[in-house]
Amino acid sequence: MRTVWTFHIAQSIAFGQDAVKQLGDIATRLRAKKALIVTDPILEKAGLLERVRQPLIAAGLTVSAFTGGEPEPSMKAGLACYDQAKSFQPDLLVGLGGGSNMDLAKLAATLLKHGGSPRDYIGDDKIPGPIFPLICIPTTAGTGSEVSAATVITDTENHIKVGILSNWLRPTVAVVDPLMTLSCPPKVTADSGIDALTHAIEAYTAVDNADFPLPPGERSVYQGKHPMGDLCAEKAITLVGKFLRRAVKDGTDLEAREGMALAALLAGMGFSNVGVALVHAMEYPVGGAVHCSHGAGNGLLLPYVMRFNLNAKLKAFAEIATLLGENISGLSERAAAEKAVAAVEKLRNDIGIPNRLRDIGIRQEQLRALAEKTFGIKRILRVNPRSVTVEEIEGVFNEAY
Repeated sequence: MRTVWTFHIAQSIAFGQDAVKQLGDIATRLRAKKALIVTDPILEKAGLLERVRQPLIAAGLTVSAFTGGEPEPSMKAGLACYDQAKSFQPDLLVGLGGGSNMDLAKLAATLLKHGGSPRDYIGDDKIPGPIFPLICIPTTAGTGSEVSAATVITDTENHIKVGILSNWLRPTVAVVDPLMTLSCPPKVTADSGIDALTHAIEAYTAVDNADFPLPPGERSVYQGKHPMGDLCAEKAITLVGKFLRRAVKDGTDLEAREGMALAALLAGMGFSNVGVALVHAMEYPVGGAVHCSHGAGNGLLLPYVMRFNLNAKLKAFAEIATLLGENISGLSERAAAEKAVAAVEKLRNDIGIPNRLRDIGIRQEQLRALAEKTFGIKRILRVNPRSVTVEEIEGVFNEAY
């Protein structure tokens, strides 16, 4: 039985409207002279790159930008970012965008400091020490990458997303400015928001820390459900239930945008210590096969996995129903837990997340292979409150098909 849990986040967090205006002061405190901003052409066109560049230039920094970011980034994109960074020789990286751009920045920060290939670091706890100084600025409210210990890259050769996990990956500073999310389109808002909910629900219903089945001799940034993770997840679930529909319906609703930015941040703090579980393990091969967004894949699978895990965490799922605003007065614990699943299904429908794997291009004959790939992702399957077999995973895929 484990008796100790730990909690890690970014070294510091700046949260609030116009937080990006503090970038010059933050970079100066980090003694930076040259900064490379890692972003993509869409954010450059939307003017968000310039909003980050200006306070850095005003503080006297020389600034360049890598604009080759892409959705669900490939190792090729990661290496291209690294090559530009090597050529420019910055002393600070700034990841600007959704999780994809921040993950590229994390990968480049790892390679700048430690060299080698991205494949050298795939898995748990393979980064040997601190990475290159890194500021992360989210423009979506979902991944929590601005505080997390993970970077996810698409292995195009094997058609699967792969994860690098290390507490050294946590950014030096997270700058969370809700105003940076105002131009996020409705679909991206929905996909990223349901991703944040998935993070929070998987953290809240994870295997207990005391029972976390970490094999002898292995290390992991994940450690199972514990009180600090619960605090983050509870608030994140409440905020998503209150604000996600509003943010999708009206992107200029600043209260909703700020609520979702905080939800994503808190969910990121929670899951990156507790762990994510079966939803994510199933989404990685699905996303690798059909290149759906990570959030849409998670949101599609979430209620099916919740139903599979229900018996293992009835009390926690019943509490989730309340956190999502459901009235469970007079209901049995099981009925209340089932109401949590129904609430997530309704939210998913209301914001336009696909309901079925067939809707995103998965064919039924792929399900067995997807289940086998899922079963191989032990590092997050052990976070799940129920142990699973290949056949059970295939059964959940069939339910979702």
